Amino acid sequence: MSARPRLSRPAVLLAAVATFAAVVVPSASAHAVPKAPRTAVLDGARLQQTRLRLDRGDPQLKRTLKDLTARADNWLPQGPWTVVDKPKPAPGGDVHDYLSQAPYWWPSQPKTADNPWGCPYVQRDGQRNPEVDTGTDRQDVEKVFDSTYDLALAWYYTGRKQYAEKAATVLRTWFLAPATRMNPNLDHGQFIPCKYDGRAIGIIDFSQSYTSVLDAIAILETGAPGWSKSDRTAMRAWNTDFRDWLENSAFGGEEGAAKNNHGTFYDMQLAALAYATGDEDLARRTVLGAESKRIDPQVAADGSQPQELTRTRSWHYSTFDLVAYTRLAAIGRHVGVNLWRYTGPDGQTLAKAVDYLLPAATGAAPWPYPELEFHRYAASDIVHAAADAGDRAAQAAVPKLETPPGGDLWTLRPAAEQLDSIAG
Repeated sequence: MSARPRLSRPAVLLAAVATFAAVVVPSASAHAVPKAPRTAVLDGARLQQTRLRLDRGDPQLKRTLKDLTARADNWLPQGPWTVVDKPKPAPGGDVHDYLSQAPYWWPSQPKTADNPWGCPYVQRDGQRNPEVDTGTDRQDVEKVFDSTYDLALAWYYTGRKQYAEKAATVLRTWFLAPATRMNPNLDHGQFIPCKYDGRAIGIIDFSQSYTSVLDAIAILETGAPGWSKSDRTAMRAWNTDFRDWLENSAFGGEEGAAKNNHGTFYDMQLAALAYATGDEDLARRTVLGAESKRIDPQVAADGSQPQELTRTRSWHYSTFDLVAYTRLAAIGRHVGVNLWRYTGPDGQTLAKAVDYLLPAATGAAPWPYPELEFHRYAASDIVHAAADAGDRAAQAAVPKLETPPGGDLWTLRPAAEQLDSIAG
């Protein structure tokens, strides 16, 4: 072994400083670690700690980051999308109004010149009419939600400015630019041709995923290139207007009164919007109200969700409703309400609701209820959420979960997503 050269005392000190810096300071290839974002569902402090672990070379996180950046890279050449691009405007003629079509309603008559839609429309629960994916804004808005979330997270963890700049462009185009912006309402969500110009249940088009956009915005606000102060101000104004529409409109009131997953998602979206726009009192009241308004009537003593079990896609909707509950519980963490600790009058808890799904989620037993398209991995995120909340049964189940397509991203974005297809 060759002799190591002896350093003078000043040189020793400089070497020690350099060694320390190499440990705690990101390399030149990484951006300075952003502050913890004020996210509504995600835990901003946890994101910051995860970023630090990545900078220190955590091998497991680095492997997961490749899955996330692959998703982000896929979005870079796509979009931006705009609400004004649909072939026909929403009823009323304003191209800036969002429009979607009820997914489970089908024409019952041949389409003719006198009856171009094939009316009247009839319902087929769980069977998606392919018409809903053409001619409306539903497909594009889902791309807006997914892309901004993936891109913002990828920027936060890598510092690559192209991710942030793309997310900013997508947000500005859909929500802010005068020529292409969406009006902050859902007056024409899930319309039924020849029957309804819009319905309250169309709110779920946004409530099922829009909290991801709120968190993406919060992440960009930690200093992302391409997201300016004026963008922040304008986006906050849009979200405030949307929050007020959601809280005060007739459709908002009707959706808030729903007894199944629609009501849970409504509460989750209202609480998230309230928190993101600075109304923490409204956020707290909404989360706290979910104890008696949602958990008590919607979760049975054994943890089952009776309203969701009656559906033709009972597994999908059981996991779907719990996505809303686990996100709502995450929002509650910011405003002093712990939904995981709540026990209803019949002993019902969120942990029991998750545990009810564990035999099917782990492959230990078949799902015993109707399901047109069973995907075991649909439960993976909600089991992760319960495990993080301290549910021992869920913790034991985590190693037995099925990995979702595209990889398990929980360590990088620990907030439940609906991992199977959302059909309405």
